[in-house]
Amino acid sequence: MTDTSLFKITPEKEATISQYFYRQLFGKTPVLARKDVDLAGKTAIVTGSNTGIGLEAARQLLDLGLSKIILAVRDVAKGETARKELSAGRDRADIEVWSLDLASYSSILEFSHRAKTLDHLDIVILNAGLYKVTESFNTSTGFEEAVQVNYLSNVLLMCLLLPTLKKKAQMPPARMVLVSSDTAAWVHFKPTGPILASFKLKAEKWNMQERYGTTKLLGQMFVTILSKYVSPSIVTINASNPGFCYGTELQREGAGQFLGYVVAIITRLIGKPVTLGARTIVHAACNFGAEVHGQYVEDGEIRPKAAMIYQLEGMRLCEQLWEETMDELSFANVKDCIKEVSK
Repeated sequence: MTDTSLFKITPEKEATISQYFYRQLFGKTPVLARKDVDLAGKTAIVTGSNTGIGLEAARQLLDLGLSKIILAVRDVAKGETARKELSAGRDRADIEVWSLDLASYSSILEFSHRAKTLDHLDIVILNAGLYKVTESFNTSTGFEEAVQVNYLSNVLLMCLLLPTLKKKAQMPPARMVLVSSDTAAWVHFKPTGPILASFKLKAEKWNMQERYGTTKLLGQMFVTILSKYVSPSIVTINASNPGFCYGTELQREGAGQFLGYVVAIITRLIGKPVTLGARTIVHAACNFGAEVHGQYVEDGEIRPKAAMIYQLEGMRLCEQLWEETMDELSFANVKDCIKEVSK
């Protein structure tokens, strides 16, 4: 089991509703300044960075002196609009827009190959994700779309970029951040058979919040095991929770629906601004040492992941998920990518 002694709060208390509302309403992540972190000369990739939290994270990295940033987006036209916005007043910033469709394994492979052409790569923030209001399945892989994008596609990109981070980071360790969520700690995740195969089947009763949280839990589970194989002296890997934020397009599927209006009102009442949400991701990307490896960052601090990860049965499920994921992504030789940065 994973040690919980370094946390100020127990995993069980971290998952309570009272703590959630406290974080939402009173959590204040400290502002990072260039006197604290100077990213001059470094290069970063931020996925889903044409809007919302991803765009704001890109802005904050540039404010810390980042020399080059790749905006990895599905819609290149929207990415160009974001590039122009970020470029204003930043004559020296090198900002590029690259196409990336996380619903397509071929797009991820093409993106990872292109990343090898970069002179440097120091930071990767995997921010792009889906919140599915209705159940649907990826036509290529057969997996439910939120699981496909939020979990499988993100971890494929994560693994494929590890060797490039090793070779291209100017001053190791490089940083890899997977954007996560509080909701990972709230789900009723108790599989009794194969884990991934179950997400190719229609749900007995679709629950969009449960599925979104499950996808984020899977990500935390994967990061927990991946960190055991990857040397933190080469790449530090962590998950980071920006909190529930307004000003994003995460709930865009609900637009025009009654449920969408309800969610929009709730979001504005208890949501954080994206500037605050992005700040904790930037902390995760550049404001810790080796202690952040395999951990979960929230409000600029290292906090517990979902409680099940610290339990014996939870760790067994983490190992099971790892093996199933390695099999699912074997077409991309992910094991070899991990070996290149292994301890």
